[in-house]
Amino acid sequence: MNAFLLMVPLFFIRFILLGQINKEALSRAAFFAPLEGRERTAYLFYQCSNIFIFLYSFLLQIRIGTLLSFIALIIYAAGIGILTISTIAFAKPRQDGLNTNGIYKVSRNPMYIGYFIYFLGCVLLTRSILLFLALFIFQISAHWIIISEERWCIHEFGDEYLSYMKNVRRYL
Repeated sequence: MNAFLLMVPLFFIRFILLGQINKEALSRAAFFAPLEGRERTAYLFYQCSNIFIFLYSFLLQIRIGTLLSFIALIIYAAGIGILTISTIAFAKPRQDGLNTNGIYKVSRNPMYIGYFIYFLGCVLLTRSILLFLALFIFQISAHWIIISEERWCIHEFGDEYLSYMKNVRRYL
């Protein structure tokens, strides 16, 4: 079975589900905070790794029938679940635009966590070292994107966001 099929839930969650809940959230999800210094390089790596992951999946096959594939399916499903929950919460921010509801009470970046777990499931289902390297690059570069987003949120939401940062972890 072609591994690109693994990407279908991501497209559904990211574009269809998000757009159905809140069309404005689609544009918010596509917004990247202003980047400084090394963040620009990280953004380039982030986008390139995204493109590579999607395109390379066309060349891969899903490998099932082993204990590893069973574990991989569980990880993949967990990623889908986290992405779905965080996307729904993202689509319903407070009136001022800040997301502190639902899963955002546990993590300031649950979508990035969901992406990582989701793509890790894809890596394990395909057993591709190149896909793993792309995921590694994706995750490292995402960290720099998150730093720029946090700076932007501090600028936009001030002390309230600083307080949120003190009470809720960046990842887990």
